[in-house]
Amino acid sequence: MTDSPGRPGWTPPLGTSERIRNRAIWAVAFFMASVLPAIVGMGIPDIKGEGVAVAMPIAFALWAFGALFAIAAGLRTLRYWEGLSAQTRLLGALPLLTVSFFLSAAIIAATFG
Repeated sequence: MTDSPGRPGWTPPLGTSERIRNRAIWAVAFFMASVLPAIVGMGIPDIKGEGVAVAMPIAFALWAFGALFAIAAGLRTLRYWEGLSAQTRLLGALPLLTVSFFLSAAIIAATFG
């Protein structure tokens, strides 16, 4: 066993950084696409109540797709952490960290609010 922190001479497979970037970008795109239906579903009630029945499932579906892409990018980032550049590490981990931060803040606000 060596005392070095990484694996010397080890690099991730070809195209790993590109796949991480693509998944992180798609995660952010799906998260952003879920914002407008969520606002419509929660903030603009109409007479028949169809806004919630239509908009909220769309918002949850878009958010779920974003979460899947964020998990895929985050897992691949953690798997090849030592061989990735700092920018790719940040881009791969950021969508999942952002979502977990906002979920934690929402849980705390709901608990103490």
